[in-house]
Amino acid sequence: MKKSALDAHGAAGRVTIVTLCLVQFVDVLGVTVVITALPSMLSGLGASSSAAPLVVTGYAMFFGGLLMLGARLGDRYGHKRVLVVGLGLFGVASLLAATAAAVAALVAARCLQGAAAALSVPSALRLLLEATPGEDSRRRALAGWSAAGAVAGASGFLLGGVLTDLAGWRLVFWVNLPLAALLATAVLARVSRSPRRGRGRLDLAGAGVLTCGVMAIVCGASLLEHPGRRVLGVLALTAGAALLSVFLLVERRAAEPLLPAAALRHPRLRTAAGAAALNTATTSSAMTLATLYVQDTRDASPTAAGLLLVPCSLCVVAGSTAAAPLLRRHSPRAGIAVGLATIAAGIALLLALPAADWLLPAGAGILGAGLGVSSVAANSLGTAVAPTLQGTASGVLNTAAQLGTALGVSLLLLVAVTSEDVGLPLRGQSLAWACAATIALAAAVAFRWRQRDDFAATGRSLRRGSSQPIGR
Repeated sequence: MKKSALDAHGAAGRVTIVTLCLVQFVDVLGVTVVITALPSMLSGLGASSSAAPLVVTGYAMFFGGLLMLGARLGDRYGHKRVLVVGLGLFGVASLLAATAAAVAALVAARCLQGAAAALSVPSALRLLLEATPGEDSRRRALAGWSAAGAVAGASGFLLGGVLTDLAGWRLVFWVNLPLAALLATAVLARVSRSPRRGRGRLDLAGAGVLTCGVMAIVCGASLLEHPGRRVLGVLALTAGAALLSVFLLVERRAAEPLLPAAALRHPRLRTAAGAAALNTATTSSAMTLATLYVQDTRDASPTAAGLLLVPCSLCVVAGSTAAAPLLRRHSPRAGIAVGLATIAAGIALLLALPAADWLLPAGAGILGAGLGVSSVAANSLGTAVAPTLQGTASGVLNTAAQLGTALGVSLLLLVAVTSEDVGLPLRGQSLAWACAATIALAAAVAFRWRQRDDFAATGRSLRRGSSQPIGR
């Protein structure tokens, strides 16, 4: 192949990767972009503050709850087709949200947005993996994917505030229409069609139980933040855990399960899902507490609060870029350990507030760098499965990340609120930050220890193998 042809092929591949990473960015952005715009939304619709949890968690519930079904639909009908449908549905839902005349209509549109994102994200990741067959190119693509998701989650606070200050809260949704149209056009023009993996029945029973279980956990975690609703929150969390247990029983009996037994037993996927949940549980909670700290203690506007957290987004990109060469020399588990330890260091720096204002952007930047490294490593580990499981793996990893965000933010906000009046050296936000840093550091040690166990097991296996005749 001539050099010009190779250059053209490489340019087309880069356009495909950028397009798919932008799908991840737009869909994950939808989780946090409304938070700083919420007061204006509720005021504009004449709604009380009690409607705020529904506006925020409606998206997260349907996004997290339907990710596994979205992955299976992509396997059955083709990931490119499902991705285009998801982007179209996302645009329609955004139009409904932008024109909502009542809070009930806004909540319904947010739920539809979440469902559309659940269709789009697993298929986009599956197509990204198919577009990068080489090991190095896949690492770089996964770095871009991880950076897009992490930057979207971190920058949503700032973007929501800026758009609301510029032209009102409805602009938060209007901007999605041209974005969805452009991305759908780019997918149709640039992304290759993926093969269908099966034509059997969809596991609707499993999908229903899993969706209800995830929704109950996300909703219950949100309710824990409100003193008058904590009992209801605990009941919802208990119901969610019970439904997830029922889901596992349903999957054992299903002819074509939503979550195949091979995926449940896969050690890499299980480890990566745990890492994805820990990444978002620690970082999302720390950044949410930081946003509240700046607004409550410093009386900063939503835009000013978001600007202080920009270093987190920038350093996520830097950490994701550094992860690719790191993973060429070390295993993904080692990368996860390094990332989580860095996250712990960044959160620990926030404990020194309010000694100096520069500690907040510095801590956010260190946290962001760790998140970039750990996210790339987790995605690399979790997607290193057979091609028939890669669609499922993308759903599992994204579901774990959504659950981690919901549980981490809610539980650590609960710690911050309930510890204000206790006689401890640390209380309130400081105690919550200390808990998040401790969790991240303990997880880093556990991943590093597991890494040593893996090396020891490999050595024992090699020693046993070397003592046997060749060919046995």
